[in-house]
Order: sequence, then structure tokens, then C-alpha cells
Amino acid sequence: MPNHVCMGAALQCTFGVAPSSLVVLPVNKVMTSYVPAANIMDNKPMVNIMPFGMCQSPSNPVVAAATAAALGVLTPMPCIPATTATWAPGAPTVMLANMPALDDTSKLMCMWGGVISVNFAGQATEQIP
Repeated sequence: MPNHVCMGAALQCTFGVAPSSLVVLPVNKVMTSYVPAANIMDNKPMVNIMPFGMCQSPSNPVVAAATAAALGVLTPMPCIPATTATWAPGAPTVMLANMPALDDTSKLMCMWGGVISVNFAGQATEQIP
């Protein structure tokens, strides 16, 4: 069974060069392993999802401009997450603040083509179906 994701979970983007950690604000008032638990709505850029170092996505306009200026040599630029949808699929059998809880098999899409996944759920004691 997958683990319940919480504050401090390790995230990775397919176009990012460094891992990041998930920030879960205590607004849901639910804890897992003594830290705030996440649901699929914890997807806000620069609130919940922090930058992944440098972005290498050619569909990111900043990377595309820097690459064009470098005569076609891929030039990574600082990552600014651009997530617009919720985490998918979540755990629909476990509701947290009227939304599915976030498990470590869920993915989050970045507008620039990156897929954000959970490397470590932030805790290893609570599993959800």
C-alpha cells in the first residue's frame, strides 16, 4: 500500500535538476506522524511546491529564450513551478478536508511538461489504501 504524504515529502520533477520538498500548511487540521498531512489540493506553486533548482524543459519560455540566445545549446534556467491541476489520482477512499488524501504514487503535472513525483512521503508509518 502507498504511504500518506505529509509536510517535508521529497519531490522530484522530470525537468528539474534538484529535488524539492513539499510544504503542507496546517489548514486541514489533520496530522500524520505528527506533521501536517497532504491532500490533492496541496498543489500551489511557491506555496506547496517549491522550485527544483534549474529547469531544463524546452517548452518553458525562459529556457527556450536562453537556448535561442545560446545558438541552440540547451541552457537551463531557474525553476519556477507552474502547476495548475491537482495531484492525480490521490487516494479516493481516504478523504482529508473533503478531498482525497495524497499518496506517494500520485503525480502532478507542470505546465512546462514536467511530471512531479514523490520520492519519499515524509513519513513511513502510515499507509493508505
